[in-house]
Amino acid sequence: MIWVNMTHGGTGILPHMIEIKPTRHELKSRRINLDTGRENVAVISRRSTALRPEVFRGFSRVELRSNSKVLLATLLLTDDDSLVGPNELGLAEPAFHRFAEPVGTYVSVTPAPSPASLDAVRAKIQGRTLGASDIDAIVEDLTHFRYSDMEIAAFLVSSAGFMTSGELLALTRAMSKAGTQLKWNANVIVDKHCIGGIPGNRTSMIVVPIVAAHGLTIPKTSSRAITSPAGTADTMEVLARVDLSVEAMKEVVAACNGCLVWGGHVNLSPADDILIGVERPLSLDAHEQMVASILSKKLAAGSTHLLIDLPIGPNAKLTSASEAMRLRKLFEFVGDHFGIETEVVTTDGRQPIGCGIGPALEAQDVMAVLANEPLAPRDLLEKSLRLAAHLLERDPALRGGAGYARARELLESGAALRQMQKIIEAQGPTPYRAEVGTLTADIPAAVDGVVSTIDCLRLNRVARTAGAPLDKGAGIKLFRKIGDRVDQGEPLYRVHAFEPSQFELAVAMAQNDPGYLIDGHDSPGGVRA
Repeated sequence: MIWVNMTHGGTGILPHMIEIKPTRHELKSRRINLDTGRENVAVISRRSTALRPEVFRGFSRVELRSNSKVLLATLLLTDDDSLVGPNELGLAEPAFHRFAEPVGTYVSVTPAPSPASLDAVRAKIQGRTLGASDIDAIVEDLTHFRYSDMEIAAFLVSSAGFMTSGELLALTRAMSKAGTQLKWNANVIVDKHCIGGIPGNRTSMIVVPIVAAHGLTIPKTSSRAITSPAGTADTMEVLARVDLSVEAMKEVVAACNGCLVWGGHVNLSPADDILIGVERPLSLDAHEQMVASILSKKLAAGSTHLLIDLPIGPNAKLTSASEAMRLRKLFEFVGDHFGIETEVVTTDGRQPIGCGIGPALEAQDVMAVLANEPLAPRDLLEKSLRLAAHLLERDPALRGGAGYARARELLESGAALRQMQKIIEAQGPTPYRAEVGTLTADIPAAVDGVVSTIDCLRLNRVARTAGAPLDKGAGIKLFRKIGDRVDQGEPLYRVHAFEPSQFELAVAMAQNDPGYLIDGHDSPGGVRA
């Protein structure tokens, strides 16, 4: 119960206390240290004094209300009174943060029907085409965490089966409008995006300072890794803060012409982050969903000119030129519809870019390129210059075909490095250490020969097993690329880690299958290194 001090101001009457009792179906909130991912989870005691748990057996969700706050959650029962008492309602961490009410708040709990938009998901499963209003309703419920992971997966799988051009446009529009909408005081706002899948491909961290040093506006929002050893945001976080607010991001862009921040913190297309979290474990990567995902964020970010990087390779997301052409046409179709001038380039996705795989190791590569160090990775350098050249060509004042020469000039003069240092200072110091993992092991070649194939997926798994991206300094340092000669016993790469158990697992995984194929004189078909 709650006691409220009621005072009659200025009357001289003594204050008195009024007792406010919770209603029969209210419970006192309690925070539970339990991470339930995207899902809202509430917990009550099987001996609850306010609720009969058996009432909720036919419902997958409950509705929580306090004042004007409403939240849908999955209800769990417990017999452990130390976790949740008979008069309490436990809220797991995600639900507690989203409900945003202090501990001890009285909350009403009632059975909740499934979101109405699930009817549209069921229709999609049955093969129907959805209208814009159906998709708007689905995205609305997604962004308010009203779907379980199973229901999100149902929508994703049914959409992956087929999606019309109208559905693709409606999904892109709905996702872009669901979160923050950024506006900029410039006619040309450039951006780039790689569809991912290639380890070490940190070109954005070189392209942004080059383009910003030239004077174009490039507010780069990037993602964190989900199944890879590092996203651009993870790598940039080795050098500077990336969890900036919208206001702080705009200040950095105003001062530096660009930024490299985590898109999740500025809430661009929040439905996309929810969908991706379910897509990746299911290995779903339908082209239409990929296009809606990327362009919804660029539309919300206020981009006017967008460069898309499509790596092609045997272990990349795209394995053939024909597959890349179809995806290119989808990007151009949706970009044209929403007024984003979209250019798509295909690049070599047969092997990792640079020498490092993992945040700190990739950051070392980036800074080596920007500092024009002699041993900086040439592939990362050249790819970054080519991509920057495409964006610089968006400048009306730059003569056609001059983009590459301008990009190289900005890099070699040190202007790009100075711009990166300016961006790092403006975004603020990182709370993370930048050291590389001190537990190391070299993975040797098993035979003499020439490296013919590198399995990007395998190297990703080894680096993640070593602790990346959670441990910024964990990962892999590459010594050999495709076409390099190697002698038996020479190291192909080095595993870095901090945690002994992760280190041992990663080394055992690499020794069992290092992910390299070596062609030798005595093994023309190639053998595993």
